[in-house]
Amino acid sequence: MRGRIVVAGLAGLLVSGCAADAEPVAVPPPAPIAVDVAAASSGGACRLLDFTVIEQLVKVRFDVAAASERGDTHTCVLRAESAALPELTLTVTDTKIDKATFGADVVPDKAAKVTGLGQQAYRRTVAAAGGRGPVAEVGWLATEGRLAELSWTGARDAERSAVEKLTADLIALAKKVNTRAL
Repeated sequence: MRGRIVVAGLAGLLVSGCAADAEPVAVPPPAPIAVDVAAASSGGACRLLDFTVIEQLVKVRFDVAAASERGDTHTCVLRAESAALPELTLTVTDTKIDKATFGADVVPDKAAKVTGLGQQAYRRTVAAAGGRGPVAEVGWLATEGRLAELSWTGARDAERSAVEKLTADLIALAKKVNTRAL
């Protein structure tokens, strides 16, 4: 019986503390939660790219991806939310051309040969023009009959020599792109 009296007394004390004239406690709204969305969620050629891998190899953090498809060509453009440049573009196109045709018709003049990437590959840089910075480009004929190109467009004030050095990082990234997965 004594236990019931103690419980009733404690309940009475607790209820009396909840009077109608008490001030409500202000609770701050929760902070917005930032969610990283994978590049692959944009579909198309973006399925072949990973923001974390790109950041590890190219040393730039991209967080916005947009995909496009036209016929047999799949494209993905990556940017940082805070700036339009630099941007990284991956283009993959189904093709029936062979190595000889790739070398004669696709590889640009003054491009350097790249070994260990697809059936045949090249790299080059292009000077700044039209409100954009210099461009680094790596193109290759993949083993499963696809043309692929990674293109880095630098900011307006980027030095061409810095973008030229970036081609080695783009080659490393290109070797991680599995064009068969498209």
